[in-house]
Amino acid sequence: MTRIVDLWGRLDDAARAAAIAAAQAAAGPAAARVVADLRALFALDAAAQRTTPLQLVRGLVPVPTAVLRAAGVPEVERDEFDARAFPDDDYDLAPRTLGDLGDPDLGPLLLAWGLAKAAVLRERRAAETDSESP
Repeated sequence: MTRIVDLWGRLDDAARAAAIAAAQAAAGPAAARVVADLRALFALDAAAQRTTPLQLVRGLVPVPTAVLRAAGVPEVERDEFDARAFPDDDYDLAPRTLGDLGDPDLGPLLLAWGLAKAAVLRERRAAETDSESP
């Protein structure tokens, strides 16, 4: 959010400070919500997981979006794919990967989660098929 504010460059120091303070005030509760959502997701059986960790993290986008709108920052220009894929992401804030969150070590974890989930479901299906065989 700060990057967008600074690139736009039209907020005076007081308005910039107010926008950053608003973002910081909203960040704690939003992050706590996503952490709770992630814990709930990971507590579910693999077959019951209907979303991904990345989708839950992308759920944070409305928080800085609201701050930017309130500060009067105009939407950024996005390519057609991004506009279709993330219609409510007017400031191009949605992370493409978990690694976009600032820790490149997070990037491969989504792949590991997906592979582990697929392995569990595949193994479970094979066991069901074996038990159904005469």
